[in-house]
Amino acid sequence: MKVVILAGGKGSRLSEYTKKIPKPMVKILNVPIIVRIIKHYKKFGFKDFIIAAGYKSKIIENYFKKNLLGLNIKVVNTGINSMTGGRVLRLAKIIGNHKFMLTYGDALSNINLKGLLKFHIKNKNFVTLTAVRPPARFGGIRLSGKKVKYFKEKSRLDEGWINGGFFVMEPKIFNYIKNDSTVLERSPLENICKIKKLGAYKHNKFWQCMDTLRDKQLLEKNILKKLI
Repeated sequence: MKVVILAGGKGSRLSEYTKKIPKPMVKILNVPIIVRIIKHYKKFGFKDFIIAAGYKSKIIENYFKKNLLGLNIKVVNTGINSMTGGRVLRLAKIIGNHKFMLTYGDALSNINLKGLLKFHIKNKNFVTLTAVRPPARFGGIRLSGKKVKYFKEKSRLDEGWINGGFFVMEPKIFNYIKNDSTVLERSPLENICKIKKLGAYKHNKFWQCMDTLRDKQLLEKNILKKLI
């Protein structure tokens, strides 16, 4: 079963690094984050990877020419300006008429990927996403009139569920993507949601994206603490 990793964005909010290298190649404790993602899939038996590259794609290509990690890793340049849906559509011929895994190249988690796949198959969805609670950035409050009814400083459980990536997709997804300009998380997933074929696998444990330098530092601390 193929695993697609979206790795083509410019990562402008992490410009300290991404002026020179693509975001998925930013190192978390001396290991590129994309390698950490691949190793997590490998732990669950996945061996066939497609990296949907774009911005500074040659850097990713050159790295995996030398570091295949004992896996089948194919780097495909899906365009510098393609949106997430467009990158997926460009891989349609390679993926064929088979279900596949897909995730972003800038987030780490300790998600049970076999559990995710079983959930997807059992519920017969076109797409299943992983629903996560983001790490709290701010204190949570609730108001009653002019008074604070509830106050909790940076409680992770107060945050709502968000899309954490780590998808399972049926090939039907290609029918919902028009072109390079299609954003996967908009009309394709919205329309699949409307027909009740978008599943949510809830993951309550560790998940964190790497949007900023602060996120990178937190990921490194979490790895040192062996949280992932």
